[in-house]
Amino acid sequence: MPSRRVIGVDMGGTKLLAGAVDGGLGVHHRVQRTVVGLDQVSLLNTVQDAIEEVRTSAGGEVAAVGFGIPSLIDRRTGESVVSVHLELDHIRFGDVMAERLGLPVFIDNDANAAAVAEHRVGAAVGASEVVVVTIGTGIGGGLILGGRLYRGALGAAGELGHVTIEIDGPRCHGSCPGHGCVEALTSGTALAREAGRIALEWPHSRLGRALAEGRALEGPFITELAHDGDEAAIRVVRLMGSRLGVALAGYVNIFNPEMIVVGGGVIGAGELLLGPAREEVAARALPPSRDFVRIVPARLGVEAGMVGAAAIALDGLAERGVRL
Repeated sequence: MPSRRVIGVDMGGTKLLAGAVDGGLGVHHRVQRTVVGLDQVSLLNTVQDAIEEVRTSAGGEVAAVGFGIPSLIDRRTGESVVSVHLELDHIRFGDVMAERLGLPVFIDNDANAAAVAEHRVGAAVGASEVVVVTIGTGIGGGLILGGRLYRGALGAAGELGHVTIEIDGPRCHGSCPGHGCVEALTSGTALAREAGRIALEWPHSRLGRALAEGRALEGPFITELAHDGDEAAIRVVRLMGSRLGVALAGYVNIFNPEMIVVGGGVIGAGELLLGPAREEVAARALPPSRDFVRIVPARLGVEAGMVGAAAIALDGLAERGVRL
């Protein structure tokens, strides 16, 4: 008898979320860890510890582990070639974790995992041409083309956050050599940077007073202020939405998708973010694509990457003739 569950692990630039997931993609026990700033050994130890906790909660009935990692993966070798936010460069992460855990391990890019989840059980169910954009510490992208996850020739496709939208823009993050990337201008990191700038320009706003009081200007707090009507915070979120829309217009022209699904931590801003993005797409994208595409929020929230990683593990097992 095959084991009854897999473990899905979403490794973001800041946090790790792991959970026991059944064959119907129902999530059971969940574990979260902070991974930002860890060296490679500490990161691997933290990942292993989180998985072992989930594994114990599942009674040991675990068939495999699926990972969504913030990295470019060379599918010929399984090597994590470039990871902008975590210490995963030049490591065969799947092989290392399989040896540590004694379980089959399947890996993919974290945004690819989120795309799979939203396509199977989220906002994009039934669509065959989908662009998924995840906004967190960085910007991830996943492509569902012809109803299937598109990985490209080597497995490195869909790096939508590293498309340049401002040629002389700010330097991108980590190991990305680019300037003016979508990630440099629209991510949660960019949101915090722009919030600091606008807070100085609007010192009597709630955002300005928060900066003066030494409060960290992070995404959830800025979003809360915006929903409460603070004009400075609204200005920050709308700026992010407009920049995002410039990028989305390009994706619309390239892929002619039925749907663009926007997820990640920043999507809590809702229409304050998506409204300006839609306006930019309407102004910049070409017909007929611009009049056809729907731009919608993700449905699975922060669990999309974890659920998708589990789905990737289930697919991997099915290819080996094992079904839960």
